Amino acid sequence: MNQAYWRQRWQEHRIGFHRPDVHPRLPAFWDRLQVAQGGTVFVPLCGKSLDLLWLVEQGYRVRGVELSPIAVQEFFQEHHLHPQVDSVGAFQRWQAGPVEIFCGDFFDLTSAELKDIAAVYDRAALIALPPELRRAYTEKLRDILPHRPPILLITLDYPQETRQGPPFAVPEAEVCALYQPSWAVQHLSSIDLREEGSTDTNRFEELVFVLRRGVDS
Repeated sequence: MNQAYWRQRWQEHRIGFHRPDVHPRLPAFWDRLQVAQGGTVFVPLCGKSLDLLWLVEQGYRVRGVELSPIAVQEFFQEHHLHPQVDSVGAFQRWQAGPVEIFCGDFFDLTSAELKDIAAVYDRAALIALPPELRRAYTEKLRDILPHRPPILLITLDYPQETRQGPPFAVPEAEVCALYQPSWAVQHLSSIDLREEGSTDTNRFEELVFVLRRGVDS
């Protein structure tokens, strides 16, 4: 699960986690955050997700962070975007219009790079991390997002012993333990992915949460 692992996945094009379409929970639940158009949405571990473009189409600016330069380059190439590339802190920043992707390690981010963030969309970051890194990830979010913007969070819940992640199972109890009290956790929906065509014979659910500014903020 170290940096070399993810870079190798992209180099070998083993990117089964990449969706060829917009994640259906994004348009279904995004309005629950009530984010004003024109705001900047932070997308951690964004890959080359089409969700970035959906957010732009809704009138938002997008700032992603992605470790793999292959993913970043492919995103702009595949959508015929011509980015300006410069350096910001520890990152190489690629920007074309309302889309920015910071190429580098999420854990190198500072609050200076995210001071204008209006919301966070996480459908692939938390579930990509093993248990020992999930706590570090949420602690980093607390550090770099002291204003506690709302978060749309999508996780998976399944018997972890039945498969090797990533993506990992992150049930509701763990989400609450990781984010509270900095964010208040609201569980919006549980979707049985087996009913949507998954061939998994065990319990395999997708969980959708909205996280809002908590009591310690």
